[in-house]
Amino acid sequence: MPTVNDKLKETTVSTEHIFTGKVISLQVDTVQLPDGTQGKREIVKHPGAVAVLAIHKGRLLLVDQYRQAMGRCELEIPAGKLEQGEDPLEAARRELEEETGYRCGQLTLLHSFYTSPGFADEIIHLYWAEDLAAGEASPDEDEFLEVIEATFEETQQYIAEGRISDAKTILAAYIWQQRQAVHNGSQGA
Repeated sequence: MPTVNDKLKETTVSTEHIFTGKVISLQVDTVQLPDGTQGKREIVKHPGAVAVLAIHKGRLLLVDQYRQAMGRCELEIPAGKLEQGEDPLEAARRELEEETGYRCGQLTLLHSFYTSPGFADEIIHLYWAEDLAAGEASPDEDEFLEVIEATFEETQQYIAEGRISDAKTILAAYIWQQRQAVHNGSQGA
């Protein structure tokens, strides 16, 4: 667990619950600031999510999906919300298969990161999928998407064009790039 700099710590005085929905809830915390005054913090509570970096025959598995908040389609790596009490590893396995149809023999946790710590507690657990086997996708009934398999160069082009603009997918692309560089460097030695 990371250490806390006590000089900067804020202490919660009270919490007002504003909204509870299917995916998120919103609360406003009154906090005591380091200088003794009080402030307000609007916080989006989220159960957490998983995302999967899966490479099949040299191509990154992406899903093209309409995102209402963005008002357009977005290419993203397979991902989804954690269910109450769900193990992130199993959720990653589930999301990969539901969204792409691919099953994997092995999942390795790459990193867990917060998406917007200034106002949200959402954490995403990013996994690397190996030993992929094709199958049939079975997205949620309100989920409409297309599976895209992109080369590294195509992925970089999609980022440059803004077709990929979400943080988890950009992070996955850079991890893929880093792994390729390490792999290519070890072959040249």
